[in-house]
Amino acid sequence: MKICLISEGAYPHVTGGVSSWIQSIITQMPEHDFIVYSISAKELKGAKPKYTLPPNLIELREIHLGDYLDQAIVTGKRYKLTEAERLAFLSLMSNRQTDWDVLFNFFTSGRIDSVMNFLGSKDFYDIVTILCEKRFMQVPFTDMFWALRSMLLPLFVCIDQKVPVADVYHSVSTGYAGVLGALAKYQYGKPLLITEHGIYTREREEEIIKSSWIKGYFKDVWIDYFYSLSNCAYQYADDVSTLFEGNREIQLELGCPPNKTFLIPNGIDVARFSPELRATRPGIHIGAIVRVVPIKDIKTMLQAFALVQETFPDSNFYIIGPSDEDEDYYDECLDLIDTLDLQNVHFTGPVNVTDYLTFMDILVLSSISEGQPLVILEGLAMEIPFVSTDVGGCRELLEGPEDHYGPAGATVPVMHFHLLALEIIKLIERPELRATYGQNGRARVVNRYTLHLMIDRYKSYYEKGERHGRNRVSTEASV
Repeated sequence: MKICLISEGAYPHVTGGVSSWIQSIITQMPEHDFIVYSISAKELKGAKPKYTLPPNLIELREIHLGDYLDQAIVTGKRYKLTEAERLAFLSLMSNRQTDWDVLFNFFTSGRIDSVMNFLGSKDFYDIVTILCEKRFMQVPFTDMFWALRSMLLPLFVCIDQKVPVADVYHSVSTGYAGVLGALAKYQYGKPLLITEHGIYTREREEEIIKSSWIKGYFKDVWIDYFYSLSNCAYQYADDVSTLFEGNREIQLELGCPPNKTFLIPNGIDVARFSPELRATRPGIHIGAIVRVVPIKDIKTMLQAFALVQETFPDSNFYIIGPSDEDEDYYDECLDLIDTLDLQNVHFTGPVNVTDYLTFMDILVLSSISEGQPLVILEGLAMEIPFVSTDVGGCRELLEGPEDHYGPAGATVPVMHFHLLALEIIKLIERPELRATYGQNGRARVVNRYTLHLMIDRYKSYYEKGERHGRNRVSTEASV
């Protein structure tokens, strides 16, 4: 079977939970061939993949959205849009319900010579004019035109592509990856699965609300646009999986049909994360397995560390993961360390995480948003207690979905560094509690969150999807 995984901003050039998940899916199913269709903002010249590409990864195809900004533009063209096409484009810019069949047909019909030319066409100009007259009379036309152009360019670049041919398509989010999956379903009629680790639409909504570069009256336009993308993905998908019940409830709120939703929790290879590998070291060692990027809120973690160090001056803090993804943010974190006069902070960069888990006493996660973090599963498998912000599935992993294993750590509200510090201090002061939490956590992971269970569930889905696809082709042929 040939399976096409569609991802955005991840594998193979960015490490993290989603990329690790993709690597696991491919390596654990050697009987199947995989294509990874990856969307990124720009090409990283000379960058090597952060993962060893498995032999059954038969194609890696990438879309670099930034490459299209340098293309020459011929302005003022006409594309002879039908009334249905005009309405579809207008609805994409102004509400959450769009006729995606019409848009997909337009971009796959061969009528468009260049995305940039279309965005500079008289047709696009007319559509923006109608939108301003109906909804945004108070907004300067030029502001609206350039805002919509920058908003729609990534989407139009994606759906102007020829999607690789596969037996099953699997989008690893909604957003642009979800729309590409929908385009594949439209073009080839093959099964489409969507897996949401975090809820893409809500994450983008939070970013837009907090952003300073999007003006107040454009925020609603951007939010409605991302809701429209998720509606497209949910509409075309045969099934929509996520990692835990809280995410599924949000999917239902966003309009995903209940009969399409189901749960496949993450899983890890517990044999790689055995507590027998651990060895104590003098002092207190507190770690965070994390990329140094704003959504992980490293600054809150550092502020919590400063309070911990006031009580335990010999404590050591390890931020385990790459720091080159957002160099400006990394520099801001270094400045904060100087301001707080914080000692014994170690930024490890990319390393073998297991080497550090062998001597960690406590692990910390201070993210603003998460799905179901693999790093929590890995730490718990090593019997290391966790203190985490109460986001995504973190509470479920640490407290259990009504299971009998007992707590494996604590959760605190987002950005409350003083509460984060208090929970860390409590665990430092009570080594017997750390041991109990660690044992509880490993028991939960071994029984509920193994790689074997996760892979079996996806294998079953792929096989079901392929059978469904074959049956549909046979039925259409007989008709």
